[in-house]
Amino acid sequence: MKIKDIVILVSIIGIVLMMVVPLPILLLDVLLIINITLALIILLVSMNTKEALEFSIFPSLLLITTLFRLALNISTTRNILAKHEAGNVVATFGSFVSEGNIVVGLVVFLILVIVQFIVITKGAERVAEVGARFTLDAMPGKQMSIDADLNSGLINEQQARERRRKIEKEADFYGAMDGASKFVKGDAIAGIIILIINLIGGLIIGMTQAGMSFGEASRTFSVLTIGDGLVSQIPALLISTAAGLIVTRSASEGNLASDLTTQLFSYPKLLYIVSGTIFLLGTFTPISIFTTYPIAIILYITARKMQSNLQRKEVENVQMEEEQQIEEVRSPESVISLLQVDPIEFEFGYGLIPLADIQQGGDLLDRIILIRRQCALELGVVVPVIRIRDNIQLKPNEYMIKIKGNMVARGELLLNHYLAMSPGIDDDSISGIETTEPAFGLPAIWIDEAMKERAELSGYTVVDPPSVVATHLTEVIKKHAHELVGRQETKTLVESVKESYPALVDDLIPSMLSIGDVQKVLSKLLREKISVRDLVTILETLADNGGYTKDPEILTEYVRQALSRQITQQYASSGDSLKVITVGPALEKRIAEAVQQSDQGSYLALDPSSSQMIYHRLNEQVNKAIQSGQQPVILTSPTIRMYLRQLLERTMQDIPVLSYSELEPSVEIQSMGVVNL
Repeated sequence: MKIKDIVILVSIIGIVLMMVVPLPILLLDVLLIINITLALIILLVSMNTKEALEFSIFPSLLLITTLFRLALNISTTRNILAKHEAGNVVATFGSFVSEGNIVVGLVVFLILVIVQFIVITKGAERVAEVGARFTLDAMPGKQMSIDADLNSGLINEQQARERRRKIEKEADFYGAMDGASKFVKGDAIAGIIILIINLIGGLIIGMTQAGMSFGEASRTFSVLTIGDGLVSQIPALLISTAAGLIVTRSASEGNLASDLTTQLFSYPKLLYIVSGTIFLLGTFTPISIFTTYPIAIILYITARKMQSNLQRKEVENVQMEEEQQIEEVRSPESVISLLQVDPIEFEFGYGLIPLADIQQGGDLLDRIILIRRQCALELGVVVPVIRIRDNIQLKPNEYMIKIKGNMVARGELLLNHYLAMSPGIDDDSISGIETTEPAFGLPAIWIDEAMKERAELSGYTVVDPPSVVATHLTEVIKKHAHELVGRQETKTLVESVKESYPALVDDLIPSMLSIGDVQKVLSKLLREKISVRDLVTILETLADNGGYTKDPEILTEYVRQALSRQITQQYASSGDSLKVITVGPALEKRIAEAVQQSDQGSYLALDPSSSQMIYHRLNEQVNKAIQSGQQPVILTSPTIRMYLRQLLERTMQDIPVLSYSELEPSVEIQSMGVVNL
C-alpha cells in the first residue's frame, strides 16, 4: 500500500475513535480549523469543475466530512459538559458572532440551520433525485445516438466506448448524490438536536454539579453551545453549497467563474437598461444618489467595454476563419483526406431521406446496427462502419450501395407502398406497380396500404420499404464480405482469439504463417459464404498444416474439411439428408489432367471448348434442380473441388461446390443428377 492509502485509512479510523476517546483542547481546536479548511477546499473545487463527473468522489467525500463533523460535535459536547469549555475556536465563535448577546447568537445559528436544511440541502436533494431519474431515462436515447454516430463514421470504436462509459458514470454519480444528500439533511437535524442537548444538559450540570446559578450557567453554556453549533454548521453550510453547485452544474467549456462572466454578462444592451433603471431609481425616489449613481455609472462603463470587446472578438473570429480556410486549402492534408475510400457506402436520393431521419420516424440507423450484429453472428466478421449520405445525382426514390467506392448494387423504393412477392400463384385482384425484388431478383409488385391486407390473405409476402433496403444491404454485405476483410481486420480478429488462446496464435503467427496468409484463407472462405466465426478451429487447422504448405488454396481446403460439421448443417435441407448434383468420374478425370503446376501454385488449364461443354452440362443439371424447387449443390471429390470452383467462379458464383470430405458421415447424400462428359 502507498503512503497516501495508509494516511486515508488511519484518518477514517481516527474519526471513529474521536467519538469514544476524549480529545485535548488544543488538538480539538486544530481539528475544528481543519474541518473549516476542508469545507472551503471542497467548495472551491466544486466551483472550478466543468462537469459533475470531474468531482465524482464527492458523494463519498460528503459522507466522510459529515462523519467528521459529527465526531467533532461529540468531542466538543463532551468537553462542554465535562470541563465547561471547548477550546479557543468554539469560544471565539460563540462570543464573536453573538456579540455578547445570547439571543443574537441563537437567531444566527437558527438562520444558518434553516438556510442549510430548507433552502440548500432540500434543493440539492431534489435536483439530484430528478437528475438521477432523467439520466436513467435518457440512457437508451444516448446509447442510440452513440451507435448512430459510430455507424455514420463520426466517431470510432474507442470514442464510442468512452461515451458509453461516461453515460454509465453519470447515472451512478447522480444516483449516489441522491442518497448522499440525505447525509447533509440528517446532519442539519443532528445539529439542532445537539444544540438543545447542550443547552439543557449544560444548565443541569452547571446548576447541580458545578454549583452555578441559573444566570451564570445560562451564560457559560449558551456561549459554548452557540459556538459549537456555529463552528460545525458553517462548514456544513459550505459543503451543502458545494453539493448544490455540483448537482446543478451541466457540461460546459469552463468553470463557474468563467461561465458566470461569459453568460451573465454577454448582453451589454441589457446592462444599459439596468444602468438606466438604477439611475432613475436614485433620481425620482428618496434613495440617496450617492448609493445609486455610482452603481449606474459602473454598469454603464462595463456595458461599453463589453460591447467593444464583443465587436473586436467578432472581427478576430472572422479573420481566424478566413486564415484557417486558406491554410486548409494549402495544406497537403486537405488533399490526402480526399484519397480515403469508405469500405461501405449507402447513398440515396432526396426522396428517401425519411428512411434515415429519426425525426421523421426513420429507423435505418437502428437497422444497420442489427445488420452488423447479424453479419457478425452469421459470417464471423466485424462489418466496417457503413457511411450513409444523400446524393442529389440519384433519382428521388433511388439508392445505391458501394463497396470501396465502387457501385455494386442499386434499387428503387416507394415509401408509401409495400413490396409484395407472389407465392407462385398470382392473384389477379392484386394490382400494383411491377418491379423486381432487389436482394434476390424475384418478380414483385408495389402495392398501396389498401391492398396490403388482401395481398397477405392471398399468400403474398408483403414487406415495408425499410425492410426491403435492409435485406438488400445484408445480402450485398454477405456477397462481398471477402472484400471487407483485409490484413488489419484479420489482425483484429486474431488478437481477439489471442486473449483466450495465446499459445495457438503464438505458435502459428508469425513462425508458420503471416497475417496476410491467414487473411487469404479467410477471404476464400467468405467468398464461398463459409462463416469464419469458428476462428479457433480455422487457426488450429492452419497451425497443423502450415508447416507443410503455404499455398492458400490448399490451406483453404484443409480448413473446409475441418469445418465439415458447419458446412453440412449449412447446406443440408434437413438434419440427415442433402440433395446434390454429382460430378461423374470422366469429368473428374478430365479436370485432374488439366491441372498445371507453377511457382505460384497449381491452376486449371482447360481449352475453351472443354470449358464451354462443362458449363453447358452443369447448367442443365442446375436448371433442373431449380425447377424442382431445390437448392443446387455440386458434389465432387476433394482433389478437384478447388479447380472446379475456379472454373465456375464467374458464371455460377452462387452455386456451392462441396467435396465428400466436407460432409459429415451421418448425412445421407441424394443425387439429383450426374454431370459427365
